[in-house]
Amino acid sequence: MSAAVAVRPQLIIVDRVLPGIDGATVIQRLKQDIAFRNAPCLLLTAADAPGDQSRTLDAGADAYLRQDEDVHIILARIDALLRSGASGSVVDPGNRSLVAPKKVLAVDDSPTYLNVLAEELRSESYEVIAASSGREALQLLEVEAVDCILMDLRMPDLSGQETCQIIKKRPEWRNIPLLILTSVEDLQATVEGMNAGADDYIPKSTDFEVLRARVRAQLRRKQIEDEYRSIHKELVQKQVEAAEAKAARMIAEARAAMVDELEGKNRELEAFTYSVSHDLRAPLRSIEGFSKILTEECGDQLTPKAQHYLGMVVMAARRMGELIEALLQLARVDRAVLTRRSIDLSRLARSIAGELAQPDVKRSVEFIIEEDVRADADHALMRSVLENLLGNAWKFTCHVPAPRIEMGTLRQNNGLVYFVRDNGAGFDPAHADKLFAPFQRLHSEAAFPGTGIGLATVQRIVDRHGGRVWAQSAVGHGATFFFTLGASGNGDGAARKPDGSVLAGCA
Repeated sequence: MSAAVAVRPQLIIVDRVLPGIDGATVIQRLKQDIAFRNAPCLLLTAADAPGDQSRTLDAGADAYLRQDEDVHIILARIDALLRSGASGSVVDPGNRSLVAPKKVLAVDDSPTYLNVLAEELRSESYEVIAASSGREALQLLEVEAVDCILMDLRMPDLSGQETCQIIKKRPEWRNIPLLILTSVEDLQATVEGMNAGADDYIPKSTDFEVLRARVRAQLRRKQIEDEYRSIHKELVQKQVEAAEAKAARMIAEARAAMVDELEGKNRELEAFTYSVSHDLRAPLRSIEGFSKILTEECGDQLTPKAQHYLGMVVMAARRMGELIEALLQLARVDRAVLTRRSIDLSRLARSIAGELAQPDVKRSVEFIIEEDVRADADHALMRSVLENLLGNAWKFTCHVPAPRIEMGTLRQNNGLVYFVRDNGAGFDPAHADKLFAPFQRLHSEAAFPGTGIGLATVQRIVDRHGGRVWAQSAVGHGATFFFTLGASGNGDGAARKPDGSVLAGCA
Protein backbone atom coordinates (compact mmCIF):
# COMPACT_ATOMS: atom_id res chain seq x y z
CA MET A 1 0.00 0.00 0.00
CA SER A 2 2.76 2.44 0.91
CA ALA A 3 4.54 1.74 -2.39
CA ALA A 4 1.30 2.40 -4.29
CA VAL A 5 0.83 5.72 -2.50
CA ALA A 6 4.34 6.83 -3.50
CA VAL A 7 4.12 5.69 -7.14
CA ARG A 8 0.49 6.60 -7.97
CA PRO A 9 0.25 3.78 -10.57
CA GLN A 10 -1.94 3.70 -13.65
CA LEU A 11 -2.35 -0.08 -13.30
CA ILE A 12 -1.94 -2.42 -10.30
CA ILE A 13 -1.08 -6.10 -10.80
CA VAL A 14 -1.53 -8.26 -7.67
CA ASP A 15 -0.55 -11.90 -7.10
CA ARG A 16 -3.34 -14.07 -5.67
CA VAL A 17 -1.16 -15.50 -2.91
CA LEU A 18 0.95 -13.11 -0.82
CA PRO A 19 2.69 -13.54 2.57
CA GLY A 20 0.13 -13.11 5.31
CA ILE A 21 -2.64 -11.90 2.99
CA ASP A 22 -4.38 -12.89 -0.23
CA GLY A 23 -4.53 -10.82 -3.42
CA ALA A 24 -8.32 -10.35 -3.28
CA THR A 25 -8.04 -8.70 0.15
CA VAL A 26 -5.28 -6.36 -1.13
CA ILE A 27 -7.44 -5.30 -4.06
CA GLN A 28 -10.46 -4.81 -1.81
CA ARG A 29 -8.46 -2.48 0.47
CA LEU A 30 -7.02 -0.61 -2.51
CA LYS A 31 -10.50 0.00 -3.92
CA GLN A 32 -11.64 1.39 -0.57
CA ASP A 33 -8.97 4.10 -0.86
CA ILE A 34 -10.16 7.10 -2.90
CA ALA A 35 -6.65 7.56 -4.31
CA PHE A 36 -6.75 4.14 -6.04
CA ARG A 37 -10.42 3.75 -6.79
CA ASN A 38 -9.90 4.58 -10.45
CA ALA A 39 -6.68 2.55 -10.90
CA PRO A 40 -7.41 -0.77 -12.72
CA CYS A 41 -6.44 -3.86 -10.72
CA LEU A 42 -5.41 -7.15 -12.37
CA LEU A 43 -5.10 -10.32 -10.26
CA LEU A 44 -2.66 -13.00 -11.44
CA THR A 45 -2.90 -16.54 -10.13
CA ALA A 46 -0.79 -19.65 -10.63
CA ALA A 47 -3.69 -22.01 -9.94
CA ASP A 48 -7.29 -21.17 -9.26
CA ALA A 49 -9.83 -22.99 -7.20
CA PRO A 50 -13.55 -23.11 -8.00
CA GLY A 51 -15.18 -19.77 -7.28
CA ASP A 52 -11.86 -17.88 -6.92
CA GLN A 53 -12.40 -15.80 -10.06
CA SER A 54 -15.91 -14.70 -9.07
CA ARG A 55 -14.88 -13.80 -5.51
CA THR A 56 -11.87 -11.83 -6.75
CA LEU A 57 -13.85 -9.87 -9.32
CA ASP A 58 -16.58 -9.11 -6.79
CA ALA A 59 -13.91 -7.90 -4.36
CA GLY A 60 -13.04 -5.14 -6.83
CA ALA A 61 -10.62 -6.66 -9.33
CA ASP A 62 -11.03 -5.44 -12.90
CA ALA A 63 -9.49 -8.54 -14.47
CA TYR A 64 -8.47 -12.09 -13.46
CA LEU A 65 -5.77 -14.04 -15.31
CA ARG A 66 -3.79 -17.21 -14.85
CA GLN A 67 -0.02 -16.76 -14.86
CA ASP A 68 0.35 -19.53 -17.44
CA GLU A 69 -1.97 -17.69 -19.87
CA ASP A 70 -0.47 -16.91 -23.26
CA VAL A 71 1.68 -13.79 -23.02
CA HIS A 72 -0.19 -12.13 -25.89
CA ILE A 73 -3.46 -12.53 -23.99
CA ILE A 74 -1.91 -11.04 -20.85
CA LEU A 75 -0.49 -8.07 -22.76
CA ALA A 76 -3.80 -7.51 -24.56
CA ARG A 77 -5.69 -7.52 -21.23
CA ILE A 78 -3.20 -5.05 -19.70
CA ASP A 79 -3.51 -2.80 -22.75
CA ALA A 80 -7.33 -2.88 -22.47
CA LEU A 81 -7.18 -1.97 -18.78
CA LEU A 82 -4.81 0.94 -19.42
CA ARG A 83 -6.97 2.09 -22.29
CA SER A 84 -10.08 2.25 -20.11
CA GLY A 85 -8.43 3.68 -16.97
CA ALA A 86 -8.37 7.44 -16.36
CA SER A 87 -5.02 9.00 -15.40
CA GLY A 88 -4.61 10.97 -12.22
CA SER A 89 -6.13 10.58 -8.79
CA VAL A 90 -9.87 10.53 -8.30
CA VAL A 91 -11.66 13.20 -6.35
CA ASP A 92 -14.04 11.92 -3.68
CA PRO A 93 -17.39 11.62 -5.43
CA GLY A 94 -19.29 12.13 -2.20
CA ASN A 95 -19.73 8.41 -1.44
CA ARG A 96 -22.20 8.00 -4.25
CA SER A 97 -23.83 4.60 -4.22
CA LEU A 98 -23.32 2.35 -7.22
CA VAL A 99 -26.45 2.08 -9.29
CA ALA A 100 -26.94 -1.26 -11.03
CA PRO A 101 -26.93 -0.96 -14.85
CA LYS A 102 -30.19 -1.68 -16.57
CA LYS A 103 -29.34 -2.83 -20.07
CA VAL A 104 -26.90 -5.36 -21.53
CA LEU A 105 -26.62 -5.93 -25.28
CA ALA A 106 -25.91 -9.61 -26.04
CA VAL A 107 -24.76 -10.42 -29.61
CA ASP A 108 -24.38 -14.00 -30.90
CA ASP A 109 -25.37 -15.71 -34.14
CA SER A 110 -26.37 -18.89 -32.23
CA PRO A 111 -30.00 -18.54 -31.09
CA THR A 112 -29.54 -21.35 -28.55
CA TYR A 113 -26.51 -19.81 -26.83
CA LEU A 114 -28.03 -16.32 -27.09
CA ASN A 115 -31.17 -17.47 -25.24
CA VAL A 116 -29.14 -19.18 -22.49
CA LEU A 117 -26.89 -16.12 -22.15
CA ALA A 118 -29.90 -13.80 -21.91
CA GLU A 119 -31.50 -15.93 -19.18
CA GLU A 120 -28.27 -15.96 -17.13
CA LEU A 121 -28.00 -12.16 -17.39
CA ARG A 122 -31.65 -11.67 -16.48
CA SER A 123 -31.00 -13.70 -13.34
CA GLU A 124 -28.76 -10.76 -12.32
CA SER A 125 -31.73 -8.38 -12.85
CA TYR A 126 -30.30 -6.96 -16.07
CA GLU A 127 -32.53 -5.98 -18.96
CA VAL A 128 -31.16 -7.88 -21.96
CA ILE A 129 -31.34 -6.74 -25.56
CA ALA A 130 -30.48 -9.54 -27.98
CA ALA A 131 -28.95 -9.23 -31.45
CA SER A 132 -28.13 -12.10 -33.81
CA SER A 133 -25.47 -10.23 -35.88
CA GLY A 134 -23.02 -7.36 -35.77
CA ARG A 135 -25.16 -5.24 -38.10
CA GLU A 136 -28.25 -5.77 -35.95
CA ALA A 137 -26.21 -4.78 -32.88
CA LEU A 138 -25.16 -1.51 -34.56
CA GLN A 139 -28.76 -0.77 -35.52
CA LEU A 140 -29.90 -1.36 -31.92
CA LEU A 141 -27.17 0.90 -30.54
CA GLU A 142 -28.51 3.73 -32.70
CA VAL A 143 -31.81 3.67 -30.80
CA GLU A 144 -30.97 2.03 -27.45
CA ALA A 145 -28.66 3.20 -24.67
CA VAL A 146 -26.90 0.19 -23.12
CA ASP A 147 -24.47 -0.22 -20.22
CA CYS A 148 -22.51 -3.23 -21.44
CA ILE A 149 -22.00 -5.30 -24.61
CA LEU A 150 -21.31 -9.06 -24.85
CA MET A 151 -20.31 -9.98 -28.39
CA ASP A 152 -19.47 -13.27 -30.10
CA LEU A 153 -16.13 -13.07 -31.91
CA ARG A 154 -16.99 -15.36 -34.81
CA MET A 155 -20.08 -14.20 -36.73
CA PRO A 156 -20.90 -14.25 -40.46
CA ASP A 157 -21.02 -11.07 -42.56
CA LEU A 158 -19.69 -8.65 -39.89
CA SER A 159 -17.38 -10.29 -37.35
CA GLY A 160 -17.20 -9.40 -33.67
CA GLN A 161 -13.77 -7.81 -34.22
CA GLU A 162 -15.07 -5.57 -37.05
CA THR A 163 -18.18 -4.64 -35.06
CA CYS A 164 -15.98 -3.81 -32.06
CA GLN A 165 -13.82 -1.50 -34.19
CA ILE A 166 -16.91 0.37 -35.43
CA ILE A 167 -18.31 0.75 -31.91
CA LYS A 168 -15.03 2.00 -30.40
CA LYS A 169 -14.65 4.63 -33.13
CA ARG A 170 -17.97 6.25 -32.25
CA PRO A 171 -17.55 8.85 -29.44
CA GLU A 172 -21.02 8.15 -28.02
CA TRP A 173 -20.33 4.38 -27.80
CA ARG A 174 -16.60 4.05 -27.10
CA ASN A 175 -17.00 4.14 -23.29
CA ILE A 176 -19.45 1.21 -23.18
CA PRO A 177 -17.67 -1.87 -21.77
CA LEU A 178 -17.39 -4.50 -24.51
CA LEU A 179 -16.60 -8.14 -23.69
CA ILE A 180 -15.63 -10.60 -26.44
CA LEU A 181 -17.15 -14.11 -26.26
CA THR A 182 -14.70 -16.59 -27.77
CA SER A 183 -13.74 -20.23 -27.87
CA VAL A 184 -10.82 -21.28 -25.69
CA GLU A 185 -8.77 -22.46 -28.66
CA ASP A 186 -9.27 -19.25 -30.70
CA LEU A 187 -6.20 -17.50 -29.24
CA GLN A 188 -5.15 -15.28 -32.18
CA ALA A 189 -8.69 -14.08 -32.81
CA THR A 190 -9.03 -13.24 -29.11
CA VAL A 191 -5.87 -11.09 -29.21
CA GLU A 192 -7.12 -9.35 -32.36
CA GLY A 193 -10.47 -8.66 -30.66
CA MET A 194 -8.74 -7.12 -27.66
CA ASN A 195 -6.55 -5.01 -29.92
CA ALA A 196 -9.66 -3.84 -31.76
CA GLY A 197 -10.78 -2.15 -28.53
CA ALA A 198 -12.53 -4.83 -26.50
CA ASP A 199 -12.30 -4.36 -22.73
CA ASP A 200 -12.21 -8.04 -21.80
CA TYR A 201 -12.75 -11.51 -23.21
CA ILE A 202 -14.72 -14.43 -21.81
CA PRO A 203 -14.30 -18.02 -23.03
CA LYS A 204 -17.62 -19.57 -23.98
CA SER A 205 -18.43 -22.25 -21.43
CA THR A 206 -21.16 -23.38 -19.10
CA ASP A 207 -19.48 -21.54 -16.17
CA PHE A 208 -21.78 -18.54 -16.24
CA GLU A 209 -20.78 -17.57 -12.69
CA VAL A 210 -17.43 -16.31 -14.04
CA LEU A 211 -19.22 -14.53 -16.91
CA ARG A 212 -21.56 -12.72 -14.50
CA ALA A 213 -18.62 -11.74 -12.27
CA ARG A 214 -16.70 -10.29 -15.21
CA VAL A 215 -19.75 -8.36 -16.36
CA ARG A 216 -20.15 -6.95 -12.85
CA ALA A 217 -16.47 -5.94 -12.82
CA GLN A 218 -16.77 -4.12 -16.13
CA LEU A 219 -19.97 -2.36 -15.08
CA ARG A 220 -18.36 -1.34 -11.80
CA ARG A 221 -15.39 0.02 -13.77
CA LYS A 222 -17.72 2.01 -16.04
CA GLN A 223 -19.58 3.41 -13.02
CA ILE A 224 -16.33 4.68 -11.51
CA GLU A 225 -15.16 6.17 -14.81
CA ASP A 226 -18.52 7.87 -15.37
CA GLU A 227 -18.26 9.39 -11.90
CA TYR A 228 -14.71 10.50 -12.64
CA ARG A 229 -15.74 12.16 -15.92
CA SER A 230 -18.70 13.87 -14.23
CA ILE A 231 -16.54 15.17 -11.38
CA HIS A 232 -13.83 16.28 -13.82
CA LYS A 233 -16.44 18.14 -15.88
CA GLU A 234 -17.75 19.84 -12.74
CA LEU A 235 -14.24 20.83 -11.70
CA VAL A 236 -13.46 22.21 -15.16
CA GLN A 237 -16.72 24.16 -15.13
CA LYS A 238 -15.89 25.60 -11.71
CA GLN A 239 -12.42 26.55 -12.93
CA VAL A 240 -13.93 28.24 -15.98
CA GLU A 241 -16.42 30.12 -13.82
CA ALA A 242 -13.65 31.16 -11.42
CA ALA A 243 -11.51 32.36 -14.34
CA GLU A 244 -14.45 34.29 -15.80
CA ALA A 245 -15.17 35.89 -12.44
CA LYS A 246 -11.51 36.85 -12.04
CA ALA A 247 -11.43 38.28 -15.56
CA ALA A 248 -14.62 40.24 -14.86
CA ARG A 249 -13.08 41.68 -11.68
CA MET A 250 -9.92 42.63 -13.55
CA ILE A 251 -11.95 44.27 -16.33
CA ALA A 252 -14.04 46.17 -13.75
CA GLU A 253 -10.89 47.33 -11.96
CA ALA A 254 -9.26 48.35 -15.25
CA ARG A 255 -12.44 50.18 -16.28
CA ALA A 256 -12.58 52.01 -12.96
CA ALA A 257 -8.92 53.00 -13.34
CA MET A 258 -9.58 54.20 -16.88
CA VAL A 259 -12.58 56.22 -15.72
CA ASP A 260 -10.46 57.85 -13.01
CA GLU A 261 -7.73 58.58 -15.54
CA LEU A 262 -10.28 59.96 -18.01
CA GLU A 263 -11.79 62.21 -15.38
CA GLY A 264 -8.30 63.49 -14.59
CA LYS A 265 -7.65 64.16 -18.28
CA ASN A 266 -10.98 65.97 -18.55
CA ARG A 267 -10.02 68.19 -15.63
CA GLU A 268 -6.72 68.92 -17.36
CA LEU A 269 -8.61 69.72 -20.57
CA GLU A 270 -10.94 72.08 -18.71
CA ALA A 271 -7.92 73.83 -17.19
CA PHE A 272 -6.36 74.09 -20.65
CA THR A 273 -9.59 75.45 -22.09
CA TYR A 274 -9.76 78.08 -19.36
CA SER A 275 -6.17 79.03 -20.07
CA VAL A 276 -6.85 79.35 -23.80
CA SER A 277 -10.02 81.32 -23.16
CA HIS A 278 -8.45 83.88 -20.84
CA ASP A 279 -4.67 83.78 -21.17
CA LEU A 280 -4.41 83.60 -24.96
CA ARG A 281 -7.35 85.62 -26.16
CA ALA A 282 -6.47 88.62 -23.95
CA PRO A 283 -3.00 89.14 -25.54
CA LEU A 284 -4.56 88.77 -29.00
CA ARG A 285 -7.10 91.46 -28.22
CA SER A 286 -4.23 93.68 -27.09
CA ILE A 287 -2.31 93.05 -30.32
CA GLU A 288 -5.36 93.79 -32.45
CA GLY A 289 -6.40 96.81 -30.36
CA PHE A 290 -3.02 98.51 -30.18
CA SER A 291 -2.45 97.82 -33.88
CA LYS A 292 -5.69 99.68 -34.67
CA ILE A 293 -4.70 102.56 -32.37
CA LEU A 294 -1.30 102.73 -34.03
CA THR A 295 -2.94 102.85 -37.44
CA GLU A 296 -5.43 105.56 -36.43
CA GLU A 297 -3.06 107.81 -34.46
CA CYS A 298 0.24 107.30 -36.24
CA GLY A 299 -0.83 106.09 -39.65
CA ASP A 300 0.26 109.28 -41.44
CA GLN A 301 3.76 108.82 -40.02
CA LEU A 302 4.08 105.28 -41.42
CA THR A 303 5.15 104.40 -44.88
CA PRO A 304 2.64 102.57 -47.08
CA LYS A 305 4.69 99.40 -46.67
CA ALA A 306 4.58 99.71 -42.85
CA GLN A 307 0.83 100.32 -42.95
CA HIS A 308 0.44 97.16 -45.04
CA TYR A 309 2.46 95.16 -42.53
CA LEU A 310 0.40 96.55 -39.68
CA GLY A 311 -2.80 95.55 -41.46
CA MET A 312 -1.44 92.01 -41.83
CA VAL A 313 -0.76 91.90 -38.07
CA VAL A 314 -4.40 92.86 -37.39
CA MET A 315 -5.68 90.21 -39.82
CA ALA A 316 -3.39 87.55 -38.33
CA ALA A 317 -4.54 88.37 -34.79
CA ARG A 318 -8.15 88.22 -35.90
CA ARG A 319 -7.49 84.88 -37.64
CA MET A 320 -5.80 83.57 -34.50
CA GLY A 321 -8.81 84.58 -32.46
CA GLU A 322 -11.12 82.70 -34.82
CA LEU A 323 -8.98 79.55 -34.52
CA ILE A 324 -8.99 79.79 -30.73
CA GLU A 325 -12.77 80.22 -30.71
CA ALA A 326 -13.11 77.17 -33.01
CA LEU A 327 -10.92 75.10 -30.69
CA LEU A 328 -12.99 76.16 -27.70
CA GLN A 329 -16.14 75.13 -29.55
CA LEU A 330 -14.61 71.70 -30.28
CA ALA A 331 -13.69 71.29 -26.60
CA ARG A 332 -17.19 72.31 -25.50
CA VAL A 333 -18.64 69.56 -27.71
CA ASP A 334 -16.70 66.91 -25.76
CA ARG A 335 -17.76 68.32 -22.37
CA ALA A 336 -21.36 69.21 -23.11
CA VAL A 337 -24.07 67.15 -21.41
CA LEU A 338 -25.97 65.22 -24.10
CA THR A 339 -29.75 65.39 -23.62
CA ARG A 340 -31.78 63.51 -26.21
CA ARG A 341 -35.25 64.62 -27.17
CA SER A 342 -37.36 64.67 -30.31
CA ILE A 343 -36.15 67.42 -32.67
CA ASP A 344 -37.70 68.79 -35.87
CA LEU A 345 -34.57 68.89 -38.06
CA SER A 346 -36.52 70.32 -41.01
CA ARG A 347 -37.51 73.37 -39.01
CA LEU A 348 -33.98 73.72 -37.64
CA ALA A 349 -32.48 73.53 -41.15
CA ARG A 350 -34.87 76.20 -42.50
CA SER A 351 -33.92 78.49 -39.62
CA ILE A 352 -30.20 78.05 -40.34
CA ALA A 353 -30.79 78.60 -44.08
CA GLY A 354 -32.45 81.93 -43.29
CA GLU A 355 -29.53 82.96 -41.09
CA LEU A 356 -27.06 82.10 -43.86
CA ALA A 357 -28.96 84.13 -46.45
CA GLN A 358 -29.56 87.21 -44.28
CA PRO A 359 -26.09 88.83 -44.55
CA ASP A 360 -25.93 88.29 -48.34
CA VAL A 361 -29.33 89.25 -49.75
CA LYS A 362 -27.97 89.55 -53.30
CA ARG A 363 -27.07 85.89 -53.44
CA SER A 364 -29.79 83.44 -54.51
CA VAL A 365 -29.44 79.84 -53.32
CA GLU A 366 -32.11 77.15 -53.79
CA PHE A 367 -32.76 75.25 -50.57
CA ILE A 368 -34.58 71.89 -50.79
CA ILE A 369 -35.43 70.73 -47.27
CA GLU A 370 -37.41 67.52 -46.72
CA GLU A 371 -40.53 67.99 -44.61
CA ASP A 372 -40.96 66.49 -41.12
CA VAL A 373 -37.42 65.16 -40.67
CA ARG A 374 -37.11 64.29 -37.00
CA ALA A 375 -34.39 62.89 -34.77
CA ASP A 376 -33.99 61.80 -31.17
CA ALA A 377 -30.92 63.88 -30.33
CA ASP A 378 -29.48 66.82 -28.41
CA HIS A 379 -30.95 70.06 -29.78
CA ALA A 380 -27.92 72.34 -29.23
CA LEU A 381 -25.47 69.81 -30.64
CA MET A 382 -27.63 69.06 -33.68
CA ARG A 383 -27.87 72.80 -34.40
CA SER A 384 -24.07 72.84 -34.47
CA VAL A 385 -24.02 69.87 -36.89
CA LEU A 386 -26.45 71.52 -39.33
CA GLU A 387 -24.78 74.92 -38.99
CA ASN A 388 -21.46 73.41 -40.03
CA LEU A 389 -22.82 71.20 -42.84
CA LEU A 390 -25.20 73.80 -44.31
CA GLY A 391 -22.60 76.52 -43.78
CA ASN A 392 -20.03 74.50 -45.74
CA ALA A 393 -22.56 73.88 -48.50
CA TRP A 394 -23.31 77.64 -48.63
CA LYS A 395 -19.57 78.46 -48.77
CA PHE A 396 -18.59 75.91 -51.42
CA THR A 397 -21.44 76.85 -53.80
CA CYS A 398 -20.42 80.53 -53.92
CA HIS A 399 -18.87 80.16 -57.42
CA VAL A 400 -21.71 78.08 -58.90
CA PRO A 401 -24.18 79.84 -61.29
CA ALA A 402 -27.28 78.10 -59.85
CA PRO A 403 -26.38 76.94 -56.30
CA ARG A 404 -28.56 74.26 -54.73
CA ILE A 405 -28.46 72.86 -51.20
CA GLU A 406 -30.55 69.87 -50.11
CA MET A 407 -31.24 68.32 -46.69
CA GLY A 408 -33.11 65.04 -46.34
CA THR A 409 -33.07 61.37 -45.35
CA LEU A 410 -32.56 57.92 -46.80
CA ARG A 411 -33.95 54.66 -45.44
CA GLN A 412 -31.31 51.92 -45.44
CA ASN A 413 -32.19 48.46 -44.02
CA ASN A 414 -34.58 49.91 -41.40
CA GLY A 415 -32.00 52.55 -40.43
CA LEU A 416 -32.42 56.27 -41.12
CA VAL A 417 -29.54 58.13 -42.78
CA TYR A 418 -29.52 61.96 -42.82
CA PHE A 419 -27.72 63.89 -45.57
CA VAL A 420 -26.79 67.40 -46.70
CA ARG A 421 -26.02 67.73 -50.42
CA ASP A 422 -24.76 70.59 -52.58
CA ASN A 423 -23.70 71.17 -56.20
CA GLY A 424 -20.61 73.17 -55.33
CA ALA A 425 -16.86 72.75 -55.71
CA GLY A 426 -16.69 69.24 -54.30
CA PHE A 427 -13.38 67.57 -53.42
CA ASP A 428 -11.07 64.78 -54.48
CA PRO A 429 -12.41 61.57 -52.85
CA ALA A 430 -8.84 60.27 -52.57
CA HIS A 431 -8.34 62.75 -49.72
CA ALA A 432 -11.66 62.09 -47.95
CA ASP A 433 -9.85 60.61 -44.92
CA LYS A 434 -8.53 64.10 -44.06
CA LEU A 435 -11.96 65.76 -43.95
CA PHE A 436 -12.81 65.15 -40.30
CA ALA A 437 -9.41 65.86 -38.75
CA PRO A 438 -8.96 69.31 -37.10
CA PHE A 439 -7.26 71.96 -39.30
CA GLN A 440 -7.23 69.69 -42.35
CA ARG A 441 -8.31 71.57 -45.48
CA LEU A 442 -8.78 70.40 -49.07
CA HIS A 443 -9.10 73.92 -50.52
CA SER A 444 -6.97 77.02 -50.17
CA GLU A 445 -7.75 79.71 -47.61
CA ALA A 446 -7.93 82.32 -50.37
CA ALA A 447 -10.58 80.40 -52.33
CA PHE A 448 -12.71 79.25 -49.37
CA PRO A 449 -11.85 80.82 -45.98
CA GLY A 450 -12.43 78.84 -42.79
CA THR A 451 -10.83 77.38 -39.67
CA GLY A 452 -10.83 73.69 -40.62
CA ILE A 453 -12.62 72.79 -37.37
CA GLY A 454 -16.24 72.50 -38.53
CA LEU A 455 -16.23 68.92 -39.83
CA ALA A 456 -14.16 67.73 -36.85
CA THR A 457 -16.92 69.18 -34.63
CA VAL A 458 -19.58 67.40 -36.71
CA GLN A 459 -17.75 64.09 -36.39
CA ARG A 460 -17.43 64.36 -32.60
CA ILE A 461 -21.09 65.27 -32.13
CA VAL A 462 -22.26 62.39 -34.32
CA ASP A 463 -19.88 60.04 -32.52
CA ARG A 464 -21.32 61.10 -29.15
CA HIS A 465 -24.78 60.18 -30.45
CA GLY A 466 -23.49 56.69 -31.35
CA GLY A 467 -23.63 57.35 -35.09
CA ARG A 468 -21.29 57.69 -38.07
CA VAL A 469 -20.48 60.40 -40.60
CA TRP A 470 -18.98 60.09 -44.08
CA ALA A 471 -18.91 61.94 -47.39
CA GLN A 472 -19.13 61.33 -51.14
CA SER A 473 -17.91 63.78 -53.74
CA ALA A 474 -16.09 64.50 -56.97
CA VAL A 475 -14.21 67.64 -57.94
CA GLY A 476 -16.60 70.14 -59.53
CA HIS A 477 -19.68 67.96 -58.89
CA GLY A 478 -20.65 68.95 -55.37
CA ALA A 479 -20.53 66.92 -52.17
CA THR A 480 -22.91 64.91 -50.01
CA PHE A 481 -22.37 64.43 -46.28
CA PHE A 482 -24.21 61.54 -44.62
CA PHE A 483 -24.64 60.84 -40.91
CA THR A 484 -26.56 58.57 -38.57
CA LEU A 485 -27.44 59.08 -34.91
CA GLY A 486 -27.21 55.62 -33.38
CA ALA A 487 -30.01 53.24 -32.41
CA SER A 488 -31.89 55.86 -30.39
CA GLY A 489 -31.70 58.38 -33.18
CA ASN A 490 -32.54 56.43 -36.34
CA GLY A 491 -33.65 52.84 -36.06
CA ASP A 492 -30.77 50.38 -35.88
CA GLY A 493 -28.16 53.04 -36.50
CA ALA A 494 -26.49 50.91 -39.18
CA ALA A 495 -25.87 53.08 -42.21
CA ARG A 496 -25.39 51.19 -45.45
CA LYS A 497 -24.37 51.93 -49.00
CA PRO A 498 -26.90 51.57 -51.82
CA ASP A 499 -25.51 48.10 -52.50
CA GLY A 500 -26.27 47.07 -48.91
CA SER A 501 -22.74 47.10 -47.52
CA VAL A 502 -22.02 48.98 -44.31
CA LEU A 503 -20.86 52.54 -44.76
CA ALA A 504 -17.71 53.35 -42.83
CA GLY A 505 -17.62 56.47 -40.69
CA CYS A 506 -14.55 58.67 -40.60
CA ALA A 507 -12.90 59.20 -37.23
